Amino acid sequence: MTETLPDVRRVVTGHDASGRSIITEDGAPPRVLRVDERPGYAVTNVWHTVQAPADVHAPDTIADHTGVMPPKGGTVIRVIDMPPESADPAELARQMKATFQKLYPDAAHNSDSTAHQGMHETLTVDYAIVLKGSITAIMDTEETILNAGDILIQRGTNHAWANRGSETCRIAFVLIDGKDHS
Repeated sequence: MTETLPDVRRVVTGHDASGRSIITEDGAPPRVLRVDERPGYAVTNVWHTVQAPADVHAPDTIADHTGVMPPKGGTVIRVIDMPPESADPAELARQMKATFQKLYPDAAHNSDSTAHQGMHETLTVDYAIVLKGSITAIMDTEETILNAGDILIQRGTNHAWANRGSETCRIAFVLIDGKDHS
Protein backbone atom coordinates (compact mmCIF):
# COMPACT_ATOMS: atom_id res chain seq x y z
CA MET A 1 0.00 0.00 0.00
CA THR A 2 1.28 3.48 -0.91
CA GLU A 3 1.55 6.02 1.89
CA THR A 4 -0.39 9.25 1.32
CA LEU A 5 1.11 12.32 2.96
CA PRO A 6 -0.93 15.30 4.19
CA ASP A 7 -1.67 18.06 1.69
CA VAL A 8 0.97 20.73 1.24
CA ARG A 9 0.00 23.95 3.03
CA ARG A 10 0.65 27.18 1.11
CA VAL A 11 0.61 30.49 2.97
CA VAL A 12 0.73 33.57 0.75
CA THR A 13 1.33 37.11 1.98
CA GLY A 14 0.40 40.46 0.54
CA HIS A 15 -0.66 43.96 1.53
CA ASP A 16 -3.95 45.47 2.61
CA ALA A 17 -5.32 48.75 1.25
CA SER A 18 -3.16 50.65 3.77
CA GLY A 19 0.01 48.89 2.64
CA ARG A 20 0.29 46.75 5.77
CA SER A 21 1.37 43.14 5.49
CA ILE A 22 -1.34 40.49 5.65
CA ILE A 23 -1.88 36.82 4.92
CA THR A 24 -3.91 36.64 1.73
CA GLU A 25 -4.19 32.86 1.49
CA ASP A 26 -3.70 29.87 3.77
CA GLY A 27 -4.49 26.41 2.46
CA ALA A 28 -3.70 23.85 -0.21
CA PRO A 29 -2.24 25.01 -3.53
CA PRO A 30 -4.77 25.03 -6.37
CA ARG A 31 -3.76 21.79 -8.07
CA VAL A 32 -2.02 18.48 -7.41
CA LEU A 33 -0.86 16.49 -10.43
CA ARG A 34 -0.81 12.69 -10.45
CA VAL A 35 -0.04 9.87 -12.88
CA ASP A 36 -2.34 6.84 -12.76
CA GLU A 37 0.53 4.56 -13.77
CA ARG A 38 2.57 5.66 -10.73
CA PRO A 39 0.38 5.35 -7.61
CA GLY A 40 1.37 7.65 -4.77
CA TYR A 41 3.42 10.00 -6.96
CA ALA A 42 2.09 13.54 -6.50
CA VAL A 43 3.34 16.88 -7.79
CA THR A 44 2.13 20.02 -6.04
CA ASN A 45 3.10 23.17 -7.93
CA VAL A 46 3.16 25.83 -5.22
CA TRP A 47 4.14 29.13 -6.90
CA HIS A 48 6.08 30.52 -9.82
CA THR A 49 7.55 33.79 -10.94
CA VAL A 50 7.67 34.80 -14.58
CA GLN A 51 10.68 37.12 -14.49
CA ALA A 52 13.67 38.22 -12.45
CA PRO A 53 13.55 40.40 -10.56
CA ALA A 54 10.11 39.12 -9.63
CA ASP A 55 7.07 41.38 -9.38
CA VAL A 56 6.13 41.05 -5.70
CA HIS A 57 2.53 41.98 -6.54
CA ALA A 58 2.10 39.56 -9.46
CA PRO A 59 -1.11 37.53 -9.42
CA ASP A 60 -1.09 33.80 -8.66
CA THR A 61 -0.99 31.91 -11.95
CA ILE A 62 0.51 28.59 -10.77
CA ALA A 63 -2.66 26.65 -11.66
CA ASP A 64 -1.83 27.33 -15.32
CA HIS A 65 1.75 26.02 -15.04
CA THR A 66 2.58 22.88 -17.02
CA GLY A 67 5.70 20.80 -17.40
CA VAL A 68 8.85 20.69 -15.32
CA MET A 69 10.52 23.91 -16.47
CA PRO A 70 10.00 27.30 -14.84
CA PRO A 71 8.82 30.16 -17.05
CA LYS A 72 11.61 31.68 -19.17
CA GLY A 73 13.53 34.00 -16.83
CA GLY A 74 11.47 32.81 -13.84
CA THR A 75 11.22 30.22 -11.10
CA VAL A 76 8.89 27.49 -9.92
CA ILE A 77 8.59 25.84 -6.52
CA ARG A 78 6.95 22.44 -6.28
CA VAL A 79 6.68 19.65 -3.76
CA ILE A 80 6.88 16.07 -5.00
CA ASP A 81 5.84 12.99 -3.07
CA MET A 82 7.81 10.01 -4.38
CA PRO A 83 6.69 6.56 -3.26
CA PRO A 84 9.17 3.69 -3.17
CA GLU A 85 10.00 2.70 -6.73
CA SER A 86 9.28 -0.65 -8.27
CA ALA A 87 12.05 -3.26 -8.18
CA ASP A 88 10.75 -4.62 -11.51
CA PRO A 89 12.73 -2.88 -14.30
CA ALA A 90 9.87 -3.20 -16.81
CA GLU A 91 7.37 -1.68 -14.37
CA LEU A 92 9.79 1.11 -13.47
CA ALA A 93 10.31 1.88 -17.17
CA ARG A 94 6.52 2.00 -17.72
CA GLN A 95 6.07 4.37 -14.74
CA MET A 96 8.91 6.68 -15.83
CA LYS A 97 7.64 6.81 -19.42
CA ALA A 98 4.14 7.75 -18.24
CA THR A 99 5.47 10.36 -15.79
CA PHE A 100 7.59 12.14 -18.38
CA GLN A 101 4.95 11.92 -21.12
CA LYS A 102 2.11 13.21 -18.95
CA LEU A 103 3.78 15.64 -16.54
CA TYR A 104 7.20 16.57 -17.90
CA PRO A 105 7.17 16.52 -21.70
CA ASP A 106 9.54 19.53 -21.66
CA ALA A 107 12.32 17.66 -19.83
CA ALA A 108 15.08 15.97 -21.81
CA HIS A 109 14.16 12.44 -20.67
CA ASN A 110 17.05 10.00 -21.25
CA SER A 111 15.17 6.72 -20.87
CA ASP A 112 18.00 4.78 -22.54
CA SER A 113 20.41 5.64 -19.74
CA THR A 114 21.99 2.68 -17.98
CA ALA A 115 22.06 4.63 -14.70
CA HIS A 116 18.25 4.86 -14.22
CA GLN A 117 15.03 4.93 -16.28
CA GLY A 118 14.23 8.42 -14.95
CA MET A 119 17.39 10.17 -16.12
CA HIS A 120 16.67 13.67 -17.46
CA GLU A 121 18.17 17.12 -17.89
CA THR A 122 16.78 20.61 -17.50
CA LEU A 123 18.60 23.87 -18.19
CA THR A 124 17.93 25.07 -14.65
CA VAL A 125 19.55 25.48 -11.27
CA ASP A 126 17.47 23.42 -8.84
CA TYR A 127 17.44 23.49 -5.06
CA ALA A 128 16.15 20.08 -3.93
CA ILE A 129 15.26 20.07 -0.21
CA VAL A 130 14.36 16.71 1.31
CA LEU A 131 11.48 17.28 3.74
CA LYS A 132 10.63 13.68 4.69
CA GLY A 133 12.21 10.29 4.11
CA SER A 134 15.22 9.62 1.94
CA ILE A 135 15.97 9.61 -1.77
CA THR A 136 18.90 8.60 -3.96
CA ALA A 137 20.19 11.32 -6.28
CA ILE A 138 21.64 9.60 -9.37
CA MET A 139 24.16 11.19 -11.73
CA ASP A 140 25.75 9.61 -14.82
CA THR A 141 28.65 8.11 -12.89
CA GLU A 142 27.74 8.23 -9.20
CA GLU A 143 24.92 8.60 -6.71
CA THR A 144 24.28 9.67 -3.13
CA ILE A 145 21.53 9.21 -0.57
CA LEU A 146 19.82 12.35 0.72
CA ASN A 147 17.84 12.34 3.97
CA ALA A 148 15.34 14.75 5.50
CA GLY A 149 17.08 18.09 5.96
CA ASP A 150 19.61 17.54 3.16
CA ILE A 151 19.77 19.94 0.20
CA LEU A 152 21.11 19.17 -3.28
CA ILE A 153 21.98 21.92 -5.75
CA GLN A 154 21.37 20.49 -9.24
CA ARG A 155 23.08 22.55 -11.97
CA GLY A 156 21.79 21.48 -15.37
CA THR A 157 23.17 17.94 -15.09
CA ASN A 158 21.71 14.67 -16.28
CA HIS A 159 20.09 13.14 -13.19
CA ALA A 160 17.36 10.95 -11.72
CA TRP A 161 15.72 10.31 -8.37
CA ALA A 162 15.19 6.85 -6.89
CA ASN A 163 13.25 6.11 -3.73
CA ARG A 164 14.78 2.80 -2.68
CA GLY A 165 13.37 3.03 0.84
CA SER A 166 10.11 1.78 2.28
CA GLU A 167 8.29 5.09 2.84
CA THR A 168 7.20 7.96 0.63
CA CYS A 169 9.79 10.72 0.29
CA ARG A 170 8.69 14.36 0.12
CA ILE A 171 10.99 16.84 -1.59
CA ALA A 172 10.62 20.56 -2.26
CA PHE A 173 12.18 21.73 -5.52
CA VAL A 174 12.92 25.31 -6.49
CA LEU A 175 13.81 25.51 -10.20
CA ILE A 176 15.45 28.65 -11.56
CA ASP A 177 15.61 29.19 -15.30
CA GLY A 178 19.22 28.86 -16.42
CA LYS A 179 21.57 29.32 -19.34
CA ASP A 180 24.64 27.44 -20.53
CA HIS A 181 27.82 29.33 -21.39
CA SER A 182 29.82 26.28 -22.48
